[in-house]
Amino acid sequence: MSRPCLIVSFAILLAACASEPRQPAPIVDGTSRPPVVTPAPTVAASTPAPEAPAGSYIVKRGDTLYRIALDNGLYYKELAAWNNLADVNDIKVGQALRLTAPGTPDGVVVKPLTDDAPVAVPAKPTPVPLPSTAVLSYPKAVRLPYSPQAEAQIAAQAEGSGVVSKPQPTVVPAAVPGSVPTPLPTPKPAEKPASAPADETTSVGDWIAPTAGKVTKSFSTETKGIDIGGKIGQPIVASGSGKVVYAGAGLRGYGKMIIIKHNNEYLTAYAHNSKLIVKEGDVVKRGEKIAEMGDSDSDQVKLHFEIRRFGKPVDPAKYIQTD
Repeated sequence: MSRPCLIVSFAILLAACASEPRQPAPIVDGTSRPPVVTPAPTVAASTPAPEAPAGSYIVKRGDTLYRIALDNGLYYKELAAWNNLADVNDIKVGQALRLTAPGTPDGVVVKPLTDDAPVAVPAKPTPVPLPSTAVLSYPKAVRLPYSPQAEAQIAAQAEGSGVVSKPQPTVVPAAVPGSVPTPLPTPKPAEKPASAPADETTSVGDWIAPTAGKVTKSFSTETKGIDIGGKIGQPIVASGSGKVVYAGAGLRGYGKMIIIKHNNEYLTAYAHNSKLIVKEGDVVKRGEKIAEMGDSDSDQVKLHFEIRRFGKPVDPAKYIQTD
């Protein structure tokens, strides 16, 4: 082959090689592993909390029978009896406790009000008007001897049974010479109705401050009451008359505490005492000493005072005079 032909063949060969791109050889690493695909985490469906049947309460973590009774305006011993609890501490999370006495119709339960407005009194029924035309019956003519009583009786009969006769003036007949006047009967005074027996409780308007001192913390949804500052041993008195339904230290955060039930609507609570003077079941009068101020389960000496209406905390400043 001539030199020119060799050069042309070599050029064609180079062009052919340049037109076919080469793929790099794969590199195999013995230590590599296929990528691991992590499955997306499965979100477990949350189990809805069980709903409490009407007139009952579902026990939650941290609950005590004392707390449940206080929040529902009940006496904890009655609550234990209604649920056949021999031990007041024997309650379990998820347990349904009835809030009414056995025999109460289902669904009937006293619930806290949405506000502290007075309970509405049902309006009196509207009286049905009597017919405008009344049928009057007249008696037959009867001759009676004259006397003021006979005159009034005849006038009443003449007006008929459907009309109330007006009171007639008493006419005293002229005295006949030689006759002895007959004295008119003296009307008996109206009997006073028997007075109702005295109630052991005191109305809200008669409540007093439980101790002397300045309010150091006002009412809020967090405090549920007010704090009144003072000194160790300072007397604490009942704000109103009622029955002691709790005296002890079983409610966490309240220390030595007393709860007084005034009626089916109101409770008062006195917390952080150093000494309890009364015991459960005692009936106390307004102003009677029930405890001494202290700092039990508290970082300072004070009285924590609460008023609860149907178990719902209300502002004590609306019921008592505070400094």
